[in-house]
Amino acid sequence: MKQTTFASLAFERKKKQTRRERFLAEMEKVVPWAALLAVIEPHYPTTGRRGRPPMPLATMLRIYFMQQWYALSDPAMEDALYEVESMRRFAGLDLTDDAMPDETTILKFRHLLEKHALTGQMMNIINDTLEQRGLLLKGGTMVDATIIHAPPSTKNQERKRDPEMHQTKKGNQWYFGMKVHVGADVNSGLVHTVSVTPANVSDINQLPHLVREDDRAVFGDKGYVNNKLKRVARKAGLFWGVSLKASKQHPLTEANKRFNHKMSSIRARVEHVFRVIKRQFGYTKVRYKGIAKNAAQVFSLIGLTNLYLARRALMS
Repeated sequence: MKQTTFASLAFERKKKQTRRERFLAEMEKVVPWAALLAVIEPHYPTTGRRGRPPMPLATMLRIYFMQQWYALSDPAMEDALYEVESMRRFAGLDLTDDAMPDETTILKFRHLLEKHALTGQMMNIINDTLEQRGLLLKGGTMVDATIIHAPPSTKNQERKRDPEMHQTKKGNQWYFGMKVHVGADVNSGLVHTVSVTPANVSDINQLPHLVREDDRAVFGDKGYVNNKLKRVARKAGLFWGVSLKASKQHPLTEANKRFNHKMSSIRARVEHVFRVIKRQFGYTKVRYKGIAKNAAQVFSLIGLTNLYLARRALMS
């Protein structure tokens, strides 16, 4: 029998449910735990080589997800498990009876997911769940991209910037980092395809990878203007909903402006995905070196963002 601590008693007696508690309670209901655990289990160690046995897989997955939701580093996640009762409860841990995973244990679990490319599989499982519930339909795709910043400074041990990241100019401003390209369902706004590249890769180069084979329409901003792809799309019977770009020789007519306004209102839903990732989950800067490690985190964030955006429909 587990011994009740003073912290647990105080937590149970408090009257107000915090936003964190409400959020974790919602995620408890909507995350397809069994399917995700089944994908990771074949790769997860059952016994430790030395020292204490491995932490339960379900506990480590929950801790990994909380890292993504609250933008916590490995040391910060370890501290949070000691300090925040609601996080301990979500992970299924108790201060009196359970050993808390240290930052090295948390890091090794993340490396396991990266090594076996499991975060991409997890995103696909989440999307399969959404599709089964009728929340991810096929018919049209909205495409967009956002820049995730990387440290531009050379004041580090190697005295150089991350060679896999690149700089790009947007407007009159230069940015250094990587770019996340997404293809989102036009009906629900949920992401079905993700591509991660250095920041200097053009949006239009990733367009063929973001559109599904059975899509009947594609919507994008002026960054996706390309006459060659437009002809190919129309030849294949695909509606080309990319905003028109003006030039000095060919200014936009009123009909062109009305078309752009209509297309913008349709594809605006894809911006909700980036809002959740950057503002809700706090992912504005890369945490690791190299594209592969950061791409693994992006796949997790996209899957969790889809669940967050669809949570009310999933709980109904």
